[in-house]
Amino acid sequence: MNLYEHTIIARQDTSPSEIKQITEKYSNIIEKNEGEIVKTENWGLLNLAYLIKKNKKGSYIHFKIKGKGNMINELEKNEAIDKKLLRYLTVRVKKFNLEANFFSKKDDSEKKENTNK
Repeated sequence: MNLYEHTIIARQDTSPSEIKQITEKYSNIIEKNEGEIVKTENWGLLNLAYLIKKNKKGSYIHFKIKGKGNMINELEKNEAIDKKLLRYLTVRVKKFNLEANFFSKKDDSEKKENTNK
């Protein structure tokens, strides 16, 4: 079983309920193709580095997946025809970093520690 990190960027006008539907849709595709979702993160609406299909922002969804290569092929084939998505990216990794949340806001306790220094 290979380890993958897979990120999807949905259009900026996608509602939170549609984001949830997109997450469930691609989770089901992964599970149908003998994959296992280790973690799903919703990074929210972030600025894009450049315009993509006239969008300045995109809603990011990130999956950490265990599975075989044919599962990724099936996943990307479905994403290529989805009009709600701007981009997708799959990266094969050696191990997952499950502790760090790279796009979450800092806790109040962390802010207090930084100001006391």
